[in-house]
Amino acid sequence: MSKRFYRARSGKKIAGVCAGLAEYFNMDVTLVRVLFVVLCAAGGAACLAYIVLWAVAPVAPESPGSPPA
Repeated sequence: MSKRFYRARSGKKIAGVCAGLAEYFNMDVTLVRVLFVVLCAAGGAACLAYIVLWAVAPVAPESPGSPPA
């Protein structure tokens, strides 16, 4: 099975992009969120990337037995 990027259903604050990236790269979600904030403040390209990922990336499929998000 190939590894795919999904927006997270759980652990999300706004759209699940940072939580999905953290899950995909096996990183701490707080670190990913801090990096996004720093990069947004540094030049703004991360803000555009976040919006694009929010619009384009699919939401993670529900696993059997999981509560609805």
